[in-house]
Amino acid sequence: MSSAQDLGIILEDTSEHVIFPPGDLYSDEPPLETEVNLRQILLLMQCLEWLWQERQDFYACGNMTIYYSPRQRKSEQFRGPDFFVVLNTQRKIRKSWVVWEEDGKYPNVIVEILSDKTAATDRGLKKEIYQDIWRTPDYFWFDPVSLEFKGFHLLDGRYQELEANEAGWLWSQQLQLYLGVYQSKLRFFTPDGQLTPTLEEVAHQEQQQRQQAEQQLAQMESMLARYRERFGELPE
Repeated sequence: MSSAQDLGIILEDTSEHVIFPPGDLYSDEPPLETEVNLRQILLLMQCLEWLWQERQDFYACGNMTIYYSPRQRKSEQFRGPDFFVVLNTQRKIRKSWVVWEEDGKYPNVIVEILSDKTAATDRGLKKEIYQDIWRTPDYFWFDPVSLEFKGFHLLDGRYQELEANEAGWLWSQQLQLYLGVYQSKLRFFTPDGQLTPTLEEVAHQEQQQRQQAEQQLAQMESMLARYRERFGELPE
């Protein structure tokens, strides 16, 4: 598909020839290039879903086809962001995102994970599509090898590059979260600067808390034993 085809919106009246495919179209996305890209996408999905575990008004997914043909045809005008979030929608399992089956909703946030094969497209054609057709408010890209990280916010119809804070993080107005590089991975941070943990990190923190509590209990029991040896039983 050429750039002109991808960016052009077909305006002629084709009402008599419109094809209405089923709403459960399968994603046509090819396999990811590397395990690093896959793990980065899964990391973003898991962290956001854990943070928003009580919410049912969003959809987050990765490496999934988004079909957006004005003529409602699966065979034309589709793209697959590496990671995207749609707000104010139903949180449920989908086989793909079909715009005409989702009240015309496009992603509010997109993150592309750069690779040697996709970097030029992510910085060029896809950026144009997300800006001019999808009107996605927040767009980020991240290179897991070079750690290049940039973000853009849609302002007056054009993407304006975001300025990083002192920690090097970029603010997503749509998510009300920061995105930043932590231990060579792209992660979410809360407005007050707290890292959004993975389930493994949560389990590790809980284990550390249990161990600290056990140590404190052991110290108290040791102190009590020494007291009894010196002074006898505690008075009632």
